[in-house]
Amino acid sequence: MSRPNASTGSQNAALKRFLPLIIGVVLVVVMAILPLLNLSLPGILPGPTYTPGSLALLSLCMVFAALALSYNLLLGSAGMLSFGHALYFGAGAYGLGIVLRSFELPLWQGVFVALVGGMVIALVTGAVAMRVNGIPFAMVTLAFAQAGSVLVRRNQSITGGEEGLGLNTDPVPDWLVGVINTRNLYWLALIVLVVVYLVVLWVDTSRLGHLAAAARENELRVQVLGLRPARAKLVVFVIAALCASLAGVTYLLLQSGTQPSAVGADLTITVLVMVVLGGVGFRWGAIVGGVLYTILDQRLTVLARAEGIQALPDFLRIPLSEPLFLLGVLFILVVMFLPGGIAGTVDGWRRRRRGSPAAAAGSLGALEDSENADAEVGAR
Repeated sequence: MSRPNASTGSQNAALKRFLPLIIGVVLVVVMAILPLLNLSLPGILPGPTYTPGSLALLSLCMVFAALALSYNLLLGSAGMLSFGHALYFGAGAYGLGIVLRSFELPLWQGVFVALVGGMVIALVTGAVAMRVNGIPFAMVTLAFAQAGSVLVRRNQSITGGEEGLGLNTDPVPDWLVGVINTRNLYWLALIVLVVVYLVVLWVDTSRLGHLAAAARENELRVQVLGLRPARAKLVVFVIAALCASLAGVTYLLLQSGTQPSAVGADLTITVLVMVVLGGVGFRWGAIVGGVLYTILDQRLTVLARAEGIQALPDFLRIPLSEPLFLLGVLFILVVMFLPGGIAGTVDGWRRRRRGSPAAAAGSLGALEDSENADAEVGAR
């Protein structure tokens, strides 16, 4: 009698283990074939899913979902509150635009140069910013972002200044240019989102991620173990910036240009709202937050111009005509009633339903177990 129970238990454990992978693969496949379908979501998408307008909106959602994932790696995994993460998003967008315009390199070589440039900027600024912690760290990153914004706005001959930088389409393959190729750009954005997710997943589950998470909980204790948390946090910082630069590169191709707002601190605050809305520390929550915020930001503008809103009295019409007001109210409601964000609330409900407490061993325990295992292997 015990053997069937043990076999059933092992099968259930294997199913629970691979269930997230199965769900993820199914979602990616569904998103991949979405441009080939004729689905309509009134009020959410401007038209059927195969139309350029809907594909452009979905592509933008995936770009900002990738950016939110990269920021969640900083805040959720390593506990680093940065107000300058948009600097690396802008470095990818402006870097590729400048390289394609000034040097006329082929697209993929230009992408490589832009990513390397974003990584170098992150390495330098991160090394300086990490000399302090907490709020001072956030202020230093904010200062770097503001400096980048000033450089972009003042160097009109290179960056286009306030008018932004247009995309030089000559080195770009024809299948990535024009409204007719929006479907290809959509698939490119999907690939970028999957790549960023896999990179973040690898970091979170690696020893590097465990070390960064342990430093987030108790950096002094990690130092007592003889480890170097500062180096691990810097590596995580650079990887997150590299993912943000990749999202910026995709944004430039999708929008056929970029603007100074892609470098400013306002974008970082927006991404922070996305992560908090989805749930800090949850990878799928960052994706949901990025997609939800982007759709609301785009579609609330249409709602504000609706006849029903315009017919309301002024004390209702004026605030309801401002998308930022509605987004602010939504954010306040989430913070008040869903303090863990969407993913945190779902995870808490799932735990209560199963009656299982949170995992007893935290990141520090996992890190110590890893150290003990390494020591045993060395002794053998």
